Amino acid sequence: MKRITSVARCTLWLLAPAPLAAQAATSASPDTAATKTDPAPLPAGFKLTGFAEGSYAYSGRSVGDTAIVGRLYDRLQNRFMLNALAVVLDKPYDAARFSAGFHAELLVGQDATVIQSNGFDLGAQADVPHLYVTLNVPTASGNGLQFKVGRIPTLMGLEVIETYVNPNWSEGNQFIYVENFTGTGVSVETKFNNYVDAQFRVINGWDQVSDNNTHKSLMGRLGVYPDARTSIGIVGFWGPEEAGNNTANRYGVEGLLWRKLGKAAVWVQGDYGTEQANAALPDPTQDAKWWALGGWVTYDFTSSLGLALRADYVNDENGARSTFNGLVGYPANAGQRFGSGTATLNIRAWPSAVVRPEVRYDRSTLAAFAGKKDQVTLALGVAYLY
Repeated sequence: MKRITSVARCTLWLLAPAPLAAQAATSASPDTAATKTDPAPLPAGFKLTGFAEGSYAYSGRSVGDTAIVGRLYDRLQNRFMLNALAVVLDKPYDAARFSAGFHAELLVGQDATVIQSNGFDLGAQADVPHLYVTLNVPTASGNGLQFKVGRIPTLMGLEVIETYVNPNWSEGNQFIYVENFTGTGVSVETKFNNYVDAQFRVINGWDQVSDNNTHKSLMGRLGVYPDARTSIGIVGFWGPEEAGNNTANRYGVEGLLWRKLGKAAVWVQGDYGTEQANAALPDPTQDAKWWALGGWVTYDFTSSLGLALRADYVNDENGARSTFNGLVGYPANAGQRFGSGTATLNIRAWPSAVVRPEVRYDRSTLAAFAGKKDQVTLALGVAYLY
């Protein structure tokens, strides 16, 4: 799963008004609260938050009237979905002294089915996408040096597992096909000053709780913040990802730029990757390469209404990335190019809730959509934050 980066936090700030951003705030009115027994308070320093989410999606070119090809959380055709009920428990650390904290998220629902890691099983519709302990070592800068140990959201990408944070309701192609969701291992992180931060990780592999080979994978990120309205993130990764194979390394780089422009915000993300030749590739005799480019624009008309636009393109020229775990993705192929355009309204007229009608257009060089090369999907997602 994905980590909520500083860029993603900016996304949440842009998309959600104060009641949504302040997830820990109670949603009960004084009159309502007076009629109920107050829950037992959490121990000092602990924070309990979460969200609930449901949706509906329809495409006229689904496969067998059951699957919307190429999609993740919105993968089921003409279905009302119980996407997620998430419970998040935090114990923050104190960056100014030797201290410890933790972050844990329990996710129940149909979203959990497609983000589960190898080696951890709570059943088909439950997962713990975040579970890590943070050990802080104070530094002269006052920001501390943090060691995180456990299952940690990825450093890659703008979009994250928790869809209410993202500009759009559906997950984009880069999130699904060219990034990992989580990594289990250790992360070393620090903020040098107001302009630079960095993270470095050693993990079992992409979406692996139990390592599927005997070598570890590496991932690092450098964040640069020239001013309060701009951020640049560069991520690199390297390591073997195929089961029982320690020599076929997957490596690449990603860049993500964010810029705030008045009521609008713009993100541009580029990805490039290679996996060395191995038996799991469509052509086991040659290295597989891919690249992707995506852009997002959000605009808030009012505090309760915003628009998010996304366009993305993936060149999976060797067919290494566009099939995914047997549950979602495209038919097995030796290579394709595909992309999408998405428009989402973010309606925040109800306290602590966001309603997200969406229209999306997908196109591929394969006739993957019921014998056609394109499809249009209509969807509605509704989330409540607590």
